[in-house]
Amino acid sequence: MAQVSTLAREEKSLEGKLSLLDRALGLRDRLVANPKFQRWAAGFPLVRPIAQRRARALFDLVAGFVYSQVLFACVRLGLFELLAAGPRAIADIAERIGLSEDAAERLLRAAAALGLVQRRSRGRFGLGELGAALIGNPGIAAMVEHHAILYADLHDPVALLRGEVKDTEMARYWPYAAGGRPDDLERQRLVDYSALMSASQPLIASDVLDAYPFGRHRRLLDVGGGDGTFLRAAGARCPDLRLMLFDLPVVAERARERFAEAGMADRAEAFGGDMLADALPHGADIISLVRVVHDHSDEGVLRIFTAARQALPEDGTLLVAEAMAQTPGAEPVGDAYFGFYLLAMGRGRARTPAEIIALLRQAGFTRHELVATRRPMLARMVVARA
Repeated sequence: MAQVSTLAREEKSLEGKLSLLDRALGLRDRLVANPKFQRWAAGFPLVRPIAQRRARALFDLVAGFVYSQVLFACVRLGLFELLAAGPRAIADIAERIGLSEDAAERLLRAAAALGLVQRRSRGRFGLGELGAALIGNPGIAAMVEHHAILYADLHDPVALLRGEVKDTEMARYWPYAAGGRPDDLERQRLVDYSALMSASQPLIASDVLDAYPFGRHRRLLDVGGGDGTFLRAAGARCPDLRLMLFDLPVVAERARERFAEAGMADRAEAFGGDMLADALPHGADIISLVRVVHDHSDEGVLRIFTAARQALPEDGTLLVAEAMAQTPGAEPVGDAYFGFYLLAMGRGRARTPAEIIALLRQAGFTRHELVATRRPMLARMVVARA
C-alpha cells in the first residue's frame, strides 16, 4: 500500500509540471485505452470509420512481419517478373514457380490483399499497382532479399536494444561495420555489399541529379561511391563533368572496371582508402556523400565532413543526400526502419537535417541549404559551403 501511495503522489506531482497539451493528450490516452470507450466508438456512426482505421493500423503493425514475408516469397519465387508478361491462371503460375496449386493460390490471395497482385478476368492474376512499381525498381527486390539477414538479427529486438547480441548477421555483412582496416576485409563481402548498393542506387541518383545542378561544377568527388553507379549517372547527365570516386580499395577497383565498361575511363578516376582514417583526394570543387552519413557515428561523420572540408577549395561544395529522420510524411522510414537497421548493423543512425547541419558547422561549413527532392522519403539533401 505504501508503494501505491508513493506512486500516486509522484503522478500527482508530475501532473502539476505538465503542459496543457500534455494533459489533453493524457486524457485522450486514458479515454482510448478504456474498453468501454472502444466498444462505443466501434458502434457510434460518426466515429466508427475512425475507430475502424485505427484498429486496422494497429493490426497492420501486429501482422507486419507476415506481410513482409508474403512480399519476400513473391520476390524469391520471381512472381512479379512472371506476371509482368501478362495475367496467368493459377495452375500456370503454380507450375512456373514450383508450388502446388493450393500453395500458389494461398500466396496469390495474400499478395492480392496487399496490392502486390490483382485478380483479373477468368480467374487469372496479374500485377497489382505495388507489384508493377516494384518491377520498375529492381533495387527494392534486392533489398527484400537482403532483409532475410536483418530479420535474423531482429528475432529478439529487446536483446538487440540491450546490447546483448554481440555478433549480428548485419555486422558481418557490411564490411566496415566492425571497424576493420580495408586491407583486412574479404573481397567477396565487399563485392556483395557494393552490388546491393548499386542495385538500389539508380532511383536515389535520379532524384539527387534532378534536385541539384551538377553541371555548374567541373569535378565531382563521390565519397563512399561503391562501384560508381551514382557517378556514372552524373557523368551521363553532365558530359563535361570530371568524375572522382573514393571507397575501399577493392570497391574502387570494381568501380574502375565499371567506368571502363561505360566508356568513361578517360574522365573518371577511382581512389582506394578508408574515409574514416585517410585524407580524401584533392581537385574536386564538389564532394557528394550519397547514403553514407547514416552508416556512421557522430564522431565518424565529423571526421568525414572534416576530411571533405580539407579536400575542397575555399569555394567548394559538399552535398549530403540520404533518408533522414523526422521527414514529414515518412517518419517511419528514418526513425523506425533505419533506426533498427543501423542498430543491427552495429553503428550509425538516421539524423535530422538540423543534426547534420550541426556537424557540418563543426567541420567548418558555414553556409547550408536544405534542397527539396522528388521523393524525400528516399533521400533529402543538405548542400553546404565553406
